[in-house]
Amino acid sequence: MSTLGRIITLAFLIAAETTSTFAASPVTLGKNLTASERIPIARIDHVQWDTLVKKYVNSKGMVDYERWQKNSSDMQKLDRYLDHLSEVIIAADAKKADQLAFWINAYNAVTVKGILREYPTTSIRNHTAKFFGYNIWDDLQLIVDGKSYSLNQMEHEVLRKMQEPRIHFAIVCASIGCPRLLNEAYVPSKIDQQLTSNAKAFFADPTKFNYDKTMKTIAVSPILDWFSEDFGPTTAEQMQRIAPFVPKEAHDLAGGGQARVSYLDYDWDLNDQAKK
Repeated sequence: MSTLGRIITLAFLIAAETTSTFAASPVTLGKNLTASERIPIARIDHVQWDTLVKKYVNSKGMVDYERWQKNSSDMQKLDRYLDHLSEVIIAADAKKADQLAFWINAYNAVTVKGILREYPTTSIRNHTAKFFGYNIWDDLQLIVDGKSYSLNQMEHEVLRKMQEPRIHFAIVCASIGCPRLLNEAYVPSKIDQQLTSNAKAFFADPTKFNYDKTMKTIAVSPILDWFSEDFGPTTAEQMQRIAPFVPKEAHDLAGGGQARVSYLDYDWDLNDQAKK
């Protein structure tokens, strides 16, 4: 082998060893069950999650991570809820309302669990390694119907494919720039009402939506930019899609399709009651 060949081979070996050293192993939540032990999605009960968020999340969606983390009983209750989610069978004919409630709650509960594992921390971005090491969005995984789902998979491979753009005002990545974390569980019987309510709360927040009727301008959360295709093929259609949820005075401006649209900065600070 030539000197150059030896150098190239050595470089590949070093790179492989480095990747092996720093690549993160998945952190698995929930439990493995046989097919006979699983239950239909309609029988999944979100009451444990409802109890927890009522206790630790305020009306603005801010979480008391510090108090939650110190309560070993409630930490165990969260783990039991995640175990319960693993019991589900996702049938092809499952009702959309059941699936939306299940996956939104699952995403939010896994995110909270992920933050509680790291707390104290100032941002979820502190735990999202881009190349080597642990990335909470990819490596924190929940077993659902015998398969492991990361947060990214829940969002992009499941929820977004349901063609319900209001999910973007319901799933919460533990950041101030996110929609508020609802302090009740999403449930199939009122999922439509809950999604609409949280969408309206999102656009009522001037850090996520503001406008000038005289100048015909709208400034909106970058969530509408990042996931623009979920709201429509053009900016005008995207604004028309959110028009029912924006403050009443801005309905015509958003729905008219003529506004100049810009995107606000995103606040990645933790949605922590102790900080805000």
